This record gives sequence, C-alpha cells and structure tokens, in this order.
Amino acid sequence: MDRLLILFIAALTGLSVIGCGTTAKEIQTRSQSEKAGVFTEVKGGGAIPKDFVELIIKANIKTHLEGYYMLESKESKHGKQKYPFLFNIDGEAARWEVDGIKDVKPAYDVEGKTSLDPEARDGYRYVLEKKIRLHAGSHKVFFGLPEDNYSSEVELSLKEGETSTLEFKPVYKTKKHPIRIPTFIKGINKYEVFLNDKQVL
Repeated sequence: MDRLLILFIAALTGLSVIGCGTTAKEIQTRSQSEKAGVFTEVKGGGAIPKDFVELIIKANIKTHLEGYYMLESKESKHGKQKYPFLFNIDGEAARWEVDGIKDVKPAYDVEGKTSLDPEARDGYRYVLEKKIRLHAGSHKVFFGLPEDNYSSEVELSLKEGETSTLEFKPVYKTKKHPIRIPTFIKGINKYEVFLNDKQVL
C-alpha cells in the first residue's frame, strides 16, 4: 500500500511538472510576434479614428522582497526594480517592464489578529497601465507572467469608437497555517479578468 501511495504521489508530481512546462513553453512561444500592426500604444488623448477602438489594459502584482526565499534564483525579478508583463494580442506580442515600489502593509489588524488582506506584509508592488488602439471587432488577448510561469487568455468583442478597460486582478495562493488565507507571499494562483468592470474570466 505504501508503495502504491508513493507511486501515486510521483504520478501527480509528474503531471504538475508537465503542466508547468507546458505553461513555460506557451509563454515563450507567445513572447514572439507572428504579426505586426495589430495594435499601437497610445499616449495622450485625441479622437479615435474610424473603425478603431481604444483599450486601456491594467494589471498588477505584489511579490515578496528580494532574498525572502533563500533558494530562489538571483536572476528572479521578484522584489527587483522592474517586473515584466507579457501580452499577445492576435499574434502581436508586447513585453512591458514595470517599475516596482516597496509596499508595506501591517501583518496584523488593530486587534492583533492576523490580517486577512492578501497583500499584508512587506513586498514589492508592480502596477501596469497601458492604452492601445486597435481595430474594432473580436480579439484574443493572451496574458503571461514569465517570472511566475502563469498565463491565461480571453476573447473580447470591442465596439467601434469606444474606449474600454481590460483589467487583470490577482488572486494569490493560500497559506495553510495558522489559518487558510490567500497571501502574495505564496505567489499567484490565478487572475480574474474584467472588461469595463464586468468579469469575463
């Protein structure tokens, strides 16, 4: 029975490794552009040209400080000055690196209890906001975090002449002790995606 249990755990571990490898390979593939001219970055205001839309893209993440995990690679971007976000829209890729700021939040509330805020404790926060212009219609938006081996994809339908906001909100993994609460210290579990404040993923 013990041997069967060991084999079962090994099989699960193998599946986990395969899944991570698939994500890393997908991120690497999507970091390369297959097309050009799908979108352009917009700075400032101005009228939206005919047949086009504008899309404001927002995403953020909080990471642990540099050196928090002893065995983490020195090449890791966690807690460093810049952190990369990857987007690929209909085959055109953009890697945007965002400056981080140290974000300090108390680990305990005013009553001395462990804070339930997923971003409690010291860390580095990175906030991305970009405005792009692209043709009206349907688009596939791939979102990836190369540093955290995470990716997701969402399909949007955008109407001509409108400005929409696409926001990626982090949901962190859960700490088990002393109580089960999500915390950025454990890394990303998933992102919830909102288009004009309406959840689409």
